[in-house]
This record gives sequence, structure tokens and C-alpha cells, in this order.
Amino acid sequence: MLRVGFIGTGVIFDLNVLGYLENEETKIVALCNRTVQKARDKIDKFKFSEEMHVYSDYREMIKNEELDILEILLPHNLHAEACIHAASKGVRVISVQKPMALTLKEADDMIKACNDSGAILSIYENFIFAPHIQKAKELIDQDYIGDITSVRIKVALGTSGGWEIPESAEKWRLDPKLVGGGVKGSPILFDNGWHAFTLARWLVNEEIDKIFAWTGSYNGMDAPAYVLFKYKQSKEHVVPQYGQMEFCYLPEMEIPSPYYSTDEFIEIIASRGIMRINQGTAIGNAMTKSDVFAPIIIIRDGKVETYNDFNNDWKQSFINATKHLIEVAKNEKKPVLSGYEAKKVLKFNLAAIKSVEQKKEVLLDEFP
Repeated sequence: MLRVGFIGTGVIFDLNVLGYLENEETKIVALCNRTVQKARDKIDKFKFSEEMHVYSDYREMIKNEELDILEILLPHNLHAEACIHAASKGVRVISVQKPMALTLKEADDMIKACNDSGAILSIYENFIFAPHIQKAKELIDQDYIGDITSVRIKVALGTSGGWEIPESAEKWRLDPKLVGGGVKGSPILFDNGWHAFTLARWLVNEEIDKIFAWTGSYNGMDAPAYVLFKYKQSKEHVVPQYGQMEFCYLPEMEIPSPYYSTDEFIEIIASRGIMRINQGTAIGNAMTKSDVFAPIIIIRDGKVETYNDFNNDWKQSFINATKHLIEVAKNEKKPVLSGYEAKKVLKFNLAAIKSVEQKKEVLLDEFP
């Protein structure tokens, strides 16, 4: 039985916890939140044992509980501190919410601390475990649409239709020292954008060569935001590979969703076909039921193919991500997004923010 502890019981806890519920190989033994009542509220909501231990200080929790898996669901500025402390105290598997850290130096410190203690560091990324995105990746790896030439990821950020976000959660994301991402802070590119930066690398299996980014400003957010990038050509490709990301804020748009009022759309153009991956966060709403927005659409050989047979609930991506983490813990496997791989995503992300600040192209090999 793997003993699990959570640091942080905010809104995202409700999704991160799902993979552990009714799992016979794990047991959640402790919750930690600076406001203890918020942790107790989760005990009531998910019908945990009333004897579950609750802490206001994660150091006390780590000291008192023999944890096999630790889930860190804290504001970005606390990721490195909590991870390094947990590693030093012998926690075996440490799962950190995105983004990994505020700086590459913090990321290096986290990786070193885990290497020194023998801990496994995994950065939690649910999108790569969404059933339809996994199927898309499978088809790409099978060369179904040929050699990728272009990737476009569009993120639509609505203002209504999703769950209610506590004011406290919104507030810290507007504080540059807490959210991170450059001098002004970046709740869009650095926080929400982490998923897109991860997918851009994971789908293509190529590193990033250079990047140029531009952002606007709306109510304290770095939106809209546009990112252009070129992949390194580690092997010969039919056409040089480029990509772009667009983060569009829609202040009058309702996006029906059981979760955040946000949705994602990915277009992949390859040497002999085009693939569209429709929806992410809000998948399963009315849009999904339309053939126009089938989870996967492929145009190939003069025909249009649609793929619809998926569990179209975003929570499944979290459940699958946690199942993967449990397998990592049981078998001491390397996680899909290890600390080492996550640092590459972090570098990609921070380079985009540096491009915005400097108003010029950034080469990743020259980025500190």
C-alpha cells in the first residue's frame, strides 16, 4: 500500500485526487493546507476517513508521515522549496504541479536534490494522458499522416461556463513574485501555457531551436499571446518543422465546461495528411457532439476520418496521469515528464517570455 500525502487542497485538488479514489494500491493518509479548514472540507467532500491527518505546515506532515508519494499543489513560487525539502526527508516519489519552478536554477536544484536522495521527481501534466490526445500521438508515431511540418496550438480562454474559481486563487496568479514568468509575471504563457509548451515538444519528438513571442495586456494578464518557434532538425525531415501557439482571451465568451471555461485546439500538418485535435479542458460539451469538432479529425488520401470513441471528460486525463504516477512509484519507472524533461519545457517557456521582454528572437542554445 503506497502512502500518499497532498500539500495544497485548492480547486485543482478535486481533479488530482480522482486517480487515488478507490485505488487499492494507494491510501491518502494526510492533507496539508495553510488554512486547515480547506483541507477538512475536502475530507467531507470526498468522504475520507475522519481520522485522516490534517496539517497546516507541510514540514510537519513530511516529518510525521512515512510518505511514498507526495503531491505538491502549491503556488509556483513554493514548488522548489517544498520539493527539495521532501527529497531531503526521504520521500520516494515527488509529484509537482506545473510549471516545474520559477527559474532554471530552481529546476536544477530540484533535480539535484532528488538525484542525491534517490527520489523520483515527476512533473504533473495531465494533457498528455487525455485519451484522444494519446490516440493522436499513437497515430503520429505510426507515421499515419507522414512527417510533421507544422504544429499550431490555439487556446481559447473564456470568462464563463466553468466552475467558480476562489478569489484567492485568482489573486496570487496576478502577483509576479508568486506566479513567475518574467518581470511582470505571466498567468497566461507561464501558467496556462505550460500545457501547450509541453504538447509542442511531446507530439513532435524534437527539441526547440529558436522562438519569438509577443503578448498584449488585458486586466493584468499577458493576453492575447502569440508564440512562433522552429524545431531543431535532429534527423532529416521532408520540410523544416515550425510551430505556433495562440492564447486568445474571450471576455464575452461562454465555454460550457465542468471545469475551467477554457478549451484547446491543435492542428498538425504533415507530409501526407492533416490532423485536428479538438478540445481539451471543455471536451464533452455540446461542441464535442458535432462532427465539426470530433475529438480527432484526419484528412488523408482524399478522405476525411473522424475519431469519436473516447471518454470525453477532461477528468480522465487526470485519472490516467495519476495511474501513471502510481506505476512509476510501484516499479521505480522513469516518469513521462521527469525533472530532466520538464526542465526542457521550462526553458522553452521562459525563452518565450524573454523574447516578449526583449522584443526579439531567442535561440534556446544561447538561453541561460
